[in-house]
Amino acid sequence: MGLTDGLWGRGLAVGGAGLAVAGAAGSVAWAMQRKLIYYPDDAAVPAAHSVLPTAEEIRLNTDDGLTLDAWHVSPVPGSQPRGITVLIAHGNAGNRADRAPLAEALAREGIASLLLDYRGYGGNPGSPSEEGLALDARAAYWYLRRERSVPAERLIYFGESLGCGVMASLALRYPPAGLVLRSPFTDLASIGRVHYPYLPHGLLRDRFRVLDAVKRITVPTVVAYGTADEIIPASMSAEVADAARNLHSRVVLPGAGHNDVEMLVGATLIDAITGLLPE
Repeated sequence: MGLTDGLWGRGLAVGGAGLAVAGAAGSVAWAMQRKLIYYPDDAAVPAAHSVLPTAEEIRLNTDDGLTLDAWHVSPVPGSQPRGITVLIAHGNAGNRADRAPLAEALAREGIASLLLDYRGYGGNPGSPSEEGLALDARAAYWYLRRERSVPAERLIYFGESLGCGVMASLALRYPPAGLVLRSPFTDLASIGRVHYPYLPHGLLRDRFRVLDAVKRITVPTVVAYGTADEIIPASMSAEVADAARNLHSRVVLPGAGHNDVEMLVGATLIDAITGLLPE
């Protein structure tokens, strides 16, 4: 199940010194930066029902004319429906099928979910960018509001890693009932400096300013992170929690790495989500 976020998990060797190397690094960074940020899984996505019995294929229409495939997952039969839907935005690698265990765990709790796949991911058209992912998230939001009649006060956003930037941006524009940020970073340039210290991060076209967003987000916010996260430093996630305007809870998982099971679908994580549910 382990996924490795591309920008932060795949090394890029930059050697040498001097202005010539710095200039070359700058040129490479400008031309290839999005290939260092986004790592879509180009493997075929299985049929939704073959992965989760209560999942169905849906289509989202973005404001810039793309049609994206996604999954809607209903509560399992026999559960007590909570009338809540969680909009799930994954990290910068993989596709919606990798997040099925989280959707399944929520379905057992009587909670519906929408597994969003960004443009360029999971067989979807287009190329990912910060602006593009924002449009994709808005398409998912309006699908739930219009096609599923989910009121904003019965909607929770869940962002994982890079998805924290996507969901934080959406929460500013369309406030939900609550927001969960799992393994958040402060902003893309800061995490880039951790893993790519030699690249000129001032040239980044995509920023994902999570720290600035949480200072303005008014809805209850959960920040969850592992102390042994090798991709997003725990200190960076803690900084996001410290800055949150309306911190509902801070969930710290001792010894947990970025892609450990407890970070993906552990009971503590599920409890953090359900703890946000409005009565």
